[in-house]
Amino acid sequence: MRSSAASRTVAPQPGHIAVAAQLSTLDRFLPLWIALAMAAGLALGSLVPGLNDALDRLRVGTVSLPIAAGLLLMMYPVLAKVRYEDLGRMRADGISDRAFFGVSLLLSWVVGPALMFALAWLFLADQPMYRTGVIIVGLARCIAMVLVWNDIARGDRERAAVLVVFNAVFQVAAYALLGYFYLTLLPGWLGFDTQGFQPGIWEIARTVLIFLGIPLVAGYLTRRVGLGRRGREWYEGQFLPRIGPLTLYGLLFTIVLLFAIQGKRITAEPLDVARIALPLLAYFVLMWVAGFAAGKALRLPYAQTASLAFTVASNDFELAIAVAVGVFGAESGQALAGVVGPLVEVPVLVGLVYVALWLSTRVRWPEPLVVPSDAT
Repeated sequence: MRSSAASRTVAPQPGHIAVAAQLSTLDRFLPLWIALAMAAGLALGSLVPGLNDALDRLRVGTVSLPIAAGLLLMMYPVLAKVRYEDLGRMRADGISDRAFFGVSLLLSWVVGPALMFALAWLFLADQPMYRTGVIIVGLARCIAMVLVWNDIARGDRERAAVLVVFNAVFQVAAYALLGYFYLTLLPGWLGFDTQGFQPGIWEIARTVLIFLGIPLVAGYLTRRVGLGRRGREWYEGQFLPRIGPLTLYGLLFTIVLLFAIQGKRITAEPLDVARIALPLLAYFVLMWVAGFAAGKALRLPYAQTASLAFTVASNDFELAIAVAVGVFGAESGQALAGVVGPLVEVPVLVGLVYVALWLSTRVRWPEPLVVPSDAT
């Protein structure tokens, strides 16, 4: 992989701007918006007793059509941002690049799902629905917010962007296979009692094709047409900022409906959210530490090490929520676990950005990789 400018891997400098100040207002207060949406959903469910029946009349299979609309709205802007044109540049130009991409893919697609599987069974062995939902979160690679964390932590923007493109495309095929393996095959091989929560591979694949495949095609076509007709400056400087908030609106709309539907269960067992949060918290921290330690062990420059750590630690909570709802239904514990994902991930990753920036000036790092600027 080539870089178009050495400034993409500049050495870390002291005097970092406050992390929160670099986030947009929507991103900065995302946990607050999610908490308010949860509260609004609980209130709505209590004030409108017939809401569940109304949503049932708009159901196709296990999915309520209003929730499906919210999920698709949530996914489209994320996938319109992905730089699909960079996928062909995912090649190694040296030992450092081969190590970076190889370790990142190993941690993301092998270690990460296995770790979340272990944590879910460790913390939620007696809660099969929540356990399954947590595993679903662990299988989805982040394709949006990771670029935010990477930029603020002064990571390698180009390498992170290429990984995001690969993860977005690879998830269409890999997610269903991984879901079937970790939710059905592996528990059976280990003799674990799943209490009937063993979805078939087609159930997962169908949901992924709908809630990832449709917005993926729409996002790709939007990007291709937008770049071709108006250019990158207009597309990324004007168009994407306009549609970006749709992700949050779709997420909050979905959360309101999910919590309205599940209000009785949540109010009856309020500690469930805390129990779900524990394996998620452990996962995000352990994966980030593993990525950062791997980068340091491989003697990568700071920028690549930060990109590696945040890429492997971040998850696609939009896809996880969509799969949980599509396979198990909006009233399921799996859907609740998916919603708790971003509530935990965002503040944890913000905290880890601070840790990365602190380490950038306290640890000795190799010189940044400077490559020819004539590359495309």
